[in-house]
Amino acid sequence: MATVVMEQIGRLFINVQQLRQIPQFLESAFPKLPCTVTVNDVPWVFKEPHIFTGYRLPDQSWRYYFLTLFQRHNETVNVWTHLLASLIILVKFREVSETVDFLRDPHAQPLFIVLLAAFTYLVCSVLAHLLSAKSELSHYTFYFLDYVGVAVYQYGSALAHFYYVVEEEWHTRVQGLFLPAAAFLAWLSCAGCCYGKYVSQRLPRYTHKFFQVVPSGLAYCLDISPVVHRIYQCYSSPQSCIDQAVTYHCYQILFFLVSAYFFAYPHPECWFPGRCDFIGQGHQIFHVFLVLCTLVQIEAVRLDYSERRPLYERLHGDLAHDAVALFIFTACCSALTAFYMRKRVKAYLEEKQE
Repeated sequence: MATVVMEQIGRLFINVQQLRQIPQFLESAFPKLPCTVTVNDVPWVFKEPHIFTGYRLPDQSWRYYFLTLFQRHNETVNVWTHLLASLIILVKFREVSETVDFLRDPHAQPLFIVLLAAFTYLVCSVLAHLLSAKSELSHYTFYFLDYVGVAVYQYGSALAHFYYVVEEEWHTRVQGLFLPAAAFLAWLSCAGCCYGKYVSQRLPRYTHKFFQVVPSGLAYCLDISPVVHRIYQCYSSPQSCIDQAVTYHCYQILFFLVSAYFFAYPHPECWFPGRCDFIGQGHQIFHVFLVLCTLVQIEAVRLDYSERRPLYERLHGDLAHDAVALFIFTACCSALTAFYMRKRVKAYLEEKQE
């Protein structure tokens, strides 16, 4: 009996010793990454206003940049906000798919597109913030990819708003024009952002920001118009507005406007230079509110899909199939534009090195 007890104790001791070796094993599997550097140690294109430290070394291996997912640097919060949000979108997609037949219900296709578009822009943003520090060309390449994701999401949002949210009165005014215009403005937003990034070294910051903000602002004004009209109709009616989806749509607009402010202006880091290098940057706040906007938008659209079917079936008919084709066309045009701008950037960088 004593021998058996001693054997068990010996095994337990060995297991404890193995557990104590786990941190060492993890440390060997994920070697210590190089320290971050200051703004003076990176090329101009990587520098952000009022951010002095936390930059990653350029010209390292791809493995290094993937592993910086677990390192503290000035892009960590930007990466994780959209990475976690993309996982939430996947969970939301699984929940919705339990009650929605995306394959057999043509009226569910716009709902599928807005979920896919949200996931696409979040993943593209994660890749941009995680991998763009490898080189100047990588910086432009991944941010151009990010702009493609933004264009895809803009059109996906416009489609969902026009299909599920629109009231009959607004539909009568804009039908036949709304989706083509939304597709064009989504592409224009991508082209403007790519061009603004391309000329950013040769123009003042607020000048190249113009190419990014104005086309996106025009696209948003069109895309959100069915939502604004719906909110106005609901709250201007004699009866009190008790539509839960409208409440979510109100929050969607509020969160987007807050996020747009922090995208356009470098606050609060401009008030506290060097104090927001790792956390507290305006772009990080922009990410958080944009994620909130996306999540409440998807919940609002899901409610409208469930509760407004008689209206959108009567208004749209077979529009879903045409809208899917236009979605693919918009994504392809945006991707080709980004690819063309990357070629121009590559030629410019090669010319600069000669």
